[in-house]
Amino acid sequence: MSMDSSEAQVQAAGCPVGGDLLEATLTDPVVQARPNAFYQALRSQDPVHFDAKLGMYLVSRYEDLQTVLRDPLTFSVQKGYAEQYAKGFAAEFKEIVTRDGGGFFTDAIMSDPPYHTRIRKLMEKAFTAHRVKLLEPQITAIVSGMIERMADKGAGDGVKEFAVPMTIAIICAQLGLDHFDAQRIQRWSIAVTAQIGRMQTREQMLAHAKDICDLQNYLIARVREREAEPREDMISDLVHARIDDPEHPKLTFSEVVSSVRALLIAGNETTATALGNLLYIFATQPEMAARLYQYVDDDRMLNRFVEELLRLEPPVRGLSRMVTREVELGGKVLPAGAHLLLLYASANDDEQEFPCPRSFDANRGNLGRHLSFGAGIHRCVGLSLARMEIKVAAREFVRRLDHIKLAIAPEEITYLPTVATRSIERLPLTFARRA
Repeated sequence: MSMDSSEAQVQAAGCPVGGDLLEATLTDPVVQARPNAFYQALRSQDPVHFDAKLGMYLVSRYEDLQTVLRDPLTFSVQKGYAEQYAKGFAAEFKEIVTRDGGGFFTDAIMSDPPYHTRIRKLMEKAFTAHRVKLLEPQITAIVSGMIERMADKGAGDGVKEFAVPMTIAIICAQLGLDHFDAQRIQRWSIAVTAQIGRMQTREQMLAHAKDICDLQNYLIARVREREAEPREDMISDLVHARIDDPEHPKLTFSEVVSSVRALLIAGNETTATALGNLLYIFATQPEMAARLYQYVDDDRMLNRFVEELLRLEPPVRGLSRMVTREVELGGKVLPAGAHLLLLYASANDDEQEFPCPRSFDANRGNLGRHLSFGAGIHRCVGLSLARMEIKVAAREFVRRLDHIKLAIAPEEITYLPTVATRSIERLPLTFARRA
């Protein structure tokens, strides 16, 4: 199945970077919305570029990202994440959530070896590819039900009425959160993601901190319930998971809370972003949906479609690292303490690794080499569930709906203000039930 975009679409995918590259910044909303030309300029002119307004080195080439991802001790996730978190307001944020949110729970999974090795093993008890495969009928029922409720309306918001509530419903079902408020969880997701997005004001931080306190108090109660009475769900899996470690065979209470929080937020926010990208492609490139429909019952081709979608439009733009010793990267000597932003989206767009990167081609020979889930020891723990959700959504959308179109001009699409993801805020669509 070949799904190459036209040359016009390839040209339209980028946005001109006016003036000197050194004056451009990833904090610019225009660059955030249409970043590919900026990424290409970085890779060709200054692949490890210091963004003065962001205060971080932007690592843009595939080869350099692989170097970083293979060396978690020199390039620390824990230190980079801590430096990024609530940047500019960290002390005040920590004080608020400690006072009103049950404690300041550091993200246990965003850590370095050897601690990370233990956390990863315990979290994997709740996430296995086999378990996710068994979930496909349940995911299909949720997805098809949502599409059916939209189908005869002829119009709807692909993000607010489908992508966000769908991913929230699925992760809540897996965690065992039976009676949830999807709008409340979306507020929590935006608040948590904002802490690594580097775009919030103090006023926004205070509002986000209040939402995170609400989130943590909710999760603390659910974890206490599972401690007393386990169920068949992921929270119980995390509470009662054991590994062969004589000193630390189980997660501590704070580690459980931080892990459940990570699964709830990452398990819906980034996948919802991927689904928004999926529907945007269907709406703006109708030939893609038409071709996919020809393979709607071919699981192998559906899987390849998902991988190329993730490469072309990765939900995570970039995550941070911190250099622990002086090191050379991409021809530049970085001092200890240098703060990096690994641009996964740029690496996936690197023409040295992926020829004609702006073309959608599900027959690429190196399809599995994209970095949308990271790589190495920090590869996304929930990737099998994310892949399953995207595959089912793609399949059910083209099976049930036709003539999917944008209800607004493409240039009117706006994105959440964050350097961490590239998330469409709203996606008004029109469509028809497939005959």
